[in-house]
Amino acid sequence: MRGIRKAFPGVIALDGVDLALRAGEVHVLLGENGAGKSTLMKVLSGAYQKDAGEILLNGRPVEINGPRDALALGIRIIYQELNLVPHLSVAENIFLGSAPTRWGGIIDWRRLYATAGQLLGDLGMEFSPQTPLRALSLAQRQMVEIAKSLARNASVLVMDEPTSALTSREVDQLFTLVQRLTSRGVAVVYITHRLDEVYRIGHRVTVLRDGRHVATTTLDQVSIPDLVRMMANRDVGEHFPKVRTAPGVELLRVERLRRRGVLDDVSFVLRAGEVLGIGGLLGAGRTELARVIAGADRPDSGRVLVDGKPVSLTGPAAAIRHGIGLLPEERKAQGFVGGFTICRNIALPHGRRLGHGGFLPGGCEERLADPIVKELRIKGTASQPVKLLSGGNQQKVVLAKWLAGDAKIFIFDEPTRGVDVGAKVEIYNLMNRLTAAGAGIIMISSELPELLGMSDRILVMHHGRIAAEIDAAQASQERVLSAALGLAG
Repeated sequence: MRGIRKAFPGVIALDGVDLALRAGEVHVLLGENGAGKSTLMKVLSGAYQKDAGEILLNGRPVEINGPRDALALGIRIIYQELNLVPHLSVAENIFLGSAPTRWGGIIDWRRLYATAGQLLGDLGMEFSPQTPLRALSLAQRQMVEIAKSLARNASVLVMDEPTSALTSREVDQLFTLVQRLTSRGVAVVYITHRLDEVYRIGHRVTVLRDGRHVATTTLDQVSIPDLVRMMANRDVGEHFPKVRTAPGVELLRVERLRRRGVLDDVSFVLRAGEVLGIGGLLGAGRTELARVIAGADRPDSGRVLVDGKPVSLTGPAAAIRHGIGLLPEERKAQGFVGGFTICRNIALPHGRRLGHGGFLPGGCEERLADPIVKELRIKGTASQPVKLLSGGNQQKVVLAKWLAGDAKIFIFDEPTRGVDVGAKVEIYNLMNRLTAAGAGIIMISSELPELLGMSDRILVMHHGRIAAEIDAAQASQERVLSAALGLAG
């Protein structure tokens, strides 16, 4: 890719970017959110049309006018936000649009399931290809997305944050698979914000910043601090700038919360000025707990108290009225409306406050959103659709929703998932400002360094129960992991 340029209304996303891939290599693509990584890959995959520049494949110029052209050229992309059909089976998702057929165009179901089963076996997945996709966990759906791409004999495979929802065992399986692909001559573009992965899997690295090409080099020539400086144009020495404040009054109390199959007798207290970390393995009940407190799901028994008074959380609107805001794990499906503008998404939970007689006065959404967009440094104008933003800026929009209101209890479910090093520090500093102002934060995270670095206390969940409560001063990765595995906390 040479001199690729792409502009959206009010934003130049790519400004003369170059990227060269070699057969059999893993080429890591780095940059802060909004640097242009995903946009560049969407140009390569045909999802976006370039405004200028050229693309050459095997030395010959090619025109990619849509996803079908990219598929025909052997270019496959696994997006950060999964593109799957929940009500279809695993096998149907893998071969969507290319299912094997018999005479007359009838789907050959036996061959479909057998081929899908072999692919899943290569990935180390043990679930059946006939399983409905909606029955799978987020991590399992990610593996289905990977299998879907591998089923189409890619010569160029783009992976955008492929490990963000995977366990360490699943990451190892994925890396083994990537090495197998590169040994066959496949070129892999690997986009990640987890810098430890860069050196495990990569050969060369290209860094983008503000839509421009900064550098391309072999990984043995640069260190992690070098990469951070190139991405952010600054030193990021303190990854977890935690400012500890004395815990204040009780904001939230959860007593003996139960929800059949996912939560079992969960009790804890959250105080003003406190970050309460919640750790545990995938499926431990962390997200389910967040959804109950945010009113998205109803518990079978137990109660929730806000400011010492029992509250009935009959739905998200009730939780919002009691000052509870949720930043969900799956922001695309649950955190914002992609076709709405930034300002409308920020205003969504506050219609009652902004409206008069059932109508919203002209300009009220913009007046509410503009100062928060500037404060959070969201890269985009308030009138821009959220679907055009990078993943990290979309995350900031979800945060801005609650900052615009009267929330005092914040539930952050994987707040820095898919977010670059610089933006992570911004989110951590925002958490410090919230707690300094008397808010309480429940932070669910799969990243142990983040839990240890930003929490005042850590609750570790195992099979729907609180397995351990650990003060930050006594916490260690080994202790948290032991509790998460059901061993001594």
